[in-house]
Amino acid sequence: MKNIIDEIRVELKKNIDKKTQATSQHFFKEKIKCYGVKMPVVSRISKEFFKRIKSEKKSEIVDLCESLWQSGYIEEAFIACNWSYYIHKEYQPVDFKIFRRWISEHVNNWATCDTFCNHTLGEFIEMYPEYLVKLKDFAKSDNRWMRRASAVTLIIPARKGKFLKDILEIADILLLDKDDLVQKGYGWMLKAASQAHQREIFEYVIRNKDIMPRTALRYAIEKMPEDLKKIAMAK
Repeated sequence: MKNIIDEIRVELKKNIDKKTQATSQHFFKEKIKCYGVKMPVVSRISKEFFKRIKSEKKSEIVDLCESLWQSGYIEEAFIACNWSYYIHKEYQPVDFKIFRRWISEHVNNWATCDTFCNHTLGEFIEMYPEYLVKLKDFAKSDNRWMRRASAVTLIIPARKGKFLKDILEIADILLLDKDDLVQKGYGWMLKAASQAHQREIFEYVIRNKDIMPRTALRYAIEKMPEDLKKIAMAK
């Protein structure tokens, strides 16, 4: 099983795209490690190699994900994110500790944060909503990626109209956060929630518009009608 990681690394190196390698860093303020492989190619490699391991025990697949995360390469992190989501039907409550540790120890940019949390952790929360309280702990963390994770984990459930009360509670905790990537994260969460709960999100924005960072506010109202946007943006 260990050999498959080596094979993935060989395949990623074979697919390095010079332009992608040269420009990938432009999308991040923080330093990233990358091979320079285009995302559709990373997705293809991810799916092809998963076919070879999908019959293995969940614990074996989780261990492989751990190895991929540990490399620090963004492409390997994306493969780990995909694989951990592919096994979502087997999630158990005990998996939360592993997922939390991956965010705490390995997530170091917005792309891996969003990819992992939108899918793996978001699916877990839908399966085990009693863990929503843990996201509120994330929102109070000193780690910016944990704070962003508390919001972006709920993007897909929010679009479905789920967890509105918890979404607003997390927004309250993050409301005055100084980090622009956290502001964008909770603004995105509110925008997603507005698709099913436009009135409630609009009222929340109006109630807090005098103190809410403009970055978060703009994200939150992005899907709203123009007349509501104008009211929200008015000084």
